[in-house]
Amino acid sequence: MPSRVSLIVVAAGRGVRLGAATPKQYLACAGRPLIAHTLQALAEARSYCAATVVIHQNDRALYEAAIAALPPAAAHAFGPPALGGDSRQRSVLAGLEAQAAAAPDIVLIHDGARLFPTAELVARAVEAAERFGAAVPGAPLGDTVKAIDAAGRIVATPERASLRAAQTPQAFRFPLILDAHRRAAAAGQTEMTDDGAVAAWAGHDTYVFEGDPRNIKVTTADDLNAAEGRLIEAAGDIRVGQGFDVHAFAPGDALWLAGVRIPFDKSLAGHSDADVCLHALADALYGALGDGDIGAHFPPSDPQWRGAASSVFLADAVARVRARGGMVAHLDATLICEAPKIGPHRETMRARIAEIAGLTIDRVGIKATTSEGLGFAGRGEGVACLANATIRLPRR
Repeated sequence: MPSRVSLIVVAAGRGVRLGAATPKQYLACAGRPLIAHTLQALAEARSYCAATVVIHQNDRALYEAAIAALPPAAAHAFGPPALGGDSRQRSVLAGLEAQAAAAPDIVLIHDGARLFPTAELVARAVEAAERFGAAVPGAPLGDTVKAIDAAGRIVATPERASLRAAQTPQAFRFPLILDAHRRAAAAGQTEMTDDGAVAAWAGHDTYVFEGDPRNIKVTTADDLNAAEGRLIEAAGDIRVGQGFDVHAFAPGDALWLAGVRIPFDKSLAGHSDADVCLHALADALYGALGDGDIGAHFPPSDPQWRGAASSVFLADAVARVRARGGMVAHLDATLICEAPKIGPHRETMRARIAEIAGLTIDRVGIKATTSEGLGFAGRGEGVACLANATIRLPRR
């Protein structure tokens, strides 16, 4: 009978070595929070009887945003998060306790800032746990290693062939590692830096299986840049879509543009909230995917979309990009109207689009122009919008 395998992703750290105000696992990386890439890779590697992300108590909103950036199938793989402690070891124990009732046979424990676990590596981890009970992936060292004293003087040159750089996912029989963590916590031993060390402290033989040199952990800003470069390179199918929309003015006291309600002496006529900017952006994304347009996905003949917030349409288009393993690289819109004035609302608009699309604000552009008194826009009859969307999809 196949082993019941669970997953714990440790993501409660503060990432102080990277020096950012936001914990590193939630920093933007290739258009999504860094941890979203980790979680998607793990979810696509295999199925789990339980999957728990251990987060800091102050990070719930950041975590929810990261989950929202996942394709639905990957997001549904993870149950409610567990709250971590003030050390990695305490956080792992919190995750193990959260899964104790599920009683898995095998548990994989992975660092949230390690973005590139492959299905092959995960399979090796499960096999190693089944064979040995306690095992960690290890990568050979490329550099000669020196042991030094407090003054920096070399005191030894260990034989490189016998050394390995420990990685994750580390793999254990669940009862073994739960007991080891409980015993270590009871003994006040709470600062061990990986779970293999906890298992060894508890007296279990712990083995090394073949790791993956490309399975890097993001620790520094250079690591983050390198990881983003790899993700962008992997998503090598670059596509650009174009969208256009126009809505006429109607009686009212406000209108919606780019997800922002703007007080005005008119509104815009339309089946939904008539947000011409979000409509054009959504169509640009659908176009880049070759996936129809708003009318195909949200027919105006369907009464459920009457008066709907157009953020629904843009969010759907973004979700379709991510469902194909892609990322939204940039969104850009040009509003064409004599009024209202766009400049005072530009940054609020950019921020709202970024929020809906799960992007950083630097990946959103909003511009405005008039038509010099020409045409329907020049006559003050309505608002038009031109939009472009740049996406990256994985190479086939």
